[in-house]
Amino acid sequence: MSMFCFQCQETAKNQGCTIRGVCGKQSDTANLQDLLIYVLKGISIWGEKARDLNLSIKKEGFFIAKSLFATITNANFDNARISALIMEGMQLRDALKDRFLAEHKKSTGHSFEEQLHDAATWFSGETDKFQTKAEMVGVLNTENEDVRSLRELLTYGLKGISAYAEHAAVLGYEDETIYEFLMKGLASTTKSLSVDDMVSMVMQAGETAVKTMALLDKANTETYGNPEITKVNIGVGKNPGILISGHDLRDMEELLEQTKGTGVDVYTHSEMLPANYYPAFKKYDHFVGNYGNAWWKQNKEFESFNGPILMTTNCIIPPKDSYKDRIFTTGMAGYDGVKHIPDRSNGKPKDFSAIIDLARTCPPPEELEHGEIVGGFAHNQVIALADKIIKAIQSGAVKRFVVMAGCDGRQPARNYFTEVAQELPDDTIILTAGCAKYRYNKLNLGDIDGIPRVLDAGQCNDSYSLAFVALKLKEIFGLDDINELPISYDIAWYEQKAVAVLLALLHLGVKGIRLGPTLPAFLSPNVAKVLVENFNIKPIGEVKADVEAMMSGN
Repeated sequence: MSMFCFQCQETAKNQGCTIRGVCGKQSDTANLQDLLIYVLKGISIWGEKARDLNLSIKKEGFFIAKSLFATITNANFDNARISALIMEGMQLRDALKDRFLAEHKKSTGHSFEEQLHDAATWFSGETDKFQTKAEMVGVLNTENEDVRSLRELLTYGLKGISAYAEHAAVLGYEDETIYEFLMKGLASTTKSLSVDDMVSMVMQAGETAVKTMALLDKANTETYGNPEITKVNIGVGKNPGILISGHDLRDMEELLEQTKGTGVDVYTHSEMLPANYYPAFKKYDHFVGNYGNAWWKQNKEFESFNGPILMTTNCIIPPKDSYKDRIFTTGMAGYDGVKHIPDRSNGKPKDFSAIIDLARTCPPPEELEHGEIVGGFAHNQVIALADKIIKAIQSGAVKRFVVMAGCDGRQPARNYFTEVAQELPDDTIILTAGCAKYRYNKLNLGDIDGIPRVLDAGQCNDSYSLAFVALKLKEIFGLDDINELPISYDIAWYEQKAVAVLLALLHLGVKGIRLGPTLPAFLSPNVAKVLVENFNIKPIGEVKADVEAMMSGN
């Protein structure tokens, strides 16, 4: 076994990747990511102690957030950059340790007795030793299956939280209590806790996920305005173009600014589609619309786009030679041999001139489809339609809402979600966010009294909008329990941001969630049993049976 990773839905045989990741991750990359997480645990152990003395951990907290983000599925495959994060992490850990020891001695008059986990004290900084050390600190280092399951469930939730915290921080919005919980959570995985305490940590992760998504929602809307109902063009123009994918809206803004007047158009791809809904971006005449579908189709769609592609966050897959010289990464995304746009420095925007110069030499994109799709149904817009929605519910025109948020992926079993959308009665409305929408957002499902039957709230982090709307409806109807609402949850998952969203829903008390296309491989039978008994989580089943059950409130 040269690696072990089972953090995504497509892990080999729904057990774990042991030679090479299904995502394309090589074993040495997987091992380096394990080692990076190990170093982050060391920082967290000292960070917890630093907070006991009221020392700031903001710098270290942000580093943990962006580093965990780099380990999310399909985010960073660049060994050199991961190794650089490991080196930086060790320096931060040692500096934090020294700060704590100095402050402790200053405040108490005596030195601190060090009795800490090895994660806090290992300090070898030689990169050629990384692989050897990595083999000692991976997932399987925790032998007890149930302890491992709970630790990994927590860790993957922390990864999702970190992605959303990083997006918010890029826009200048940070909450140090989120960083404190990242440290608390990581440090807890080095301790011998009871099952109840580990489950409690997982539920606290759900609470922190809600807080983090709310922070990101605030960052996005205060910076770019509240999303509006928008018809998005899915055809192409006649100019050369740049295709931007991922989730980072600040990258989107800076790219649009730098392409003004250049004769180069800008298109969104996959999870960047919701950028079309924000008022701040509608002023750009060269912002054409959305090109293509979910992330996993990029190996064909990037070929036909013809121009350069900018990957701003995760969702990159191993690029084909036919377009490898046209793809760029930035932020925490990375791929060995792919050009990387450096981070901002000295308060200046990122420099996208290399992408723009390349675009000018490329032919326009080939058309994949034409027409329009509608989105922009985040919480502010849905609440504006509240009277209409409530009237539709009270009249019986709308019998049920089905939340079908989450991720898309390659497995044919995901056709289930398309078939559910087609099978649902005409008096149901689908609430969606994330790239799961691509399984049904181009179907002609019609509307109910002018309300589209697919309401797209935006990116996966905009699942917060769906929870916000549900809580608002609970308040309007005077209900005691969110589960009394006519809402069913049929969630598709792929990577760790979906885990954070799931934990957020559990924290809010949502029960009866269907999850698919498979239950996570990292859930041991006993941990899965706890989730079933406490939250009635269930695997997806046969389409007609599931639709009938959801329509009857089960």
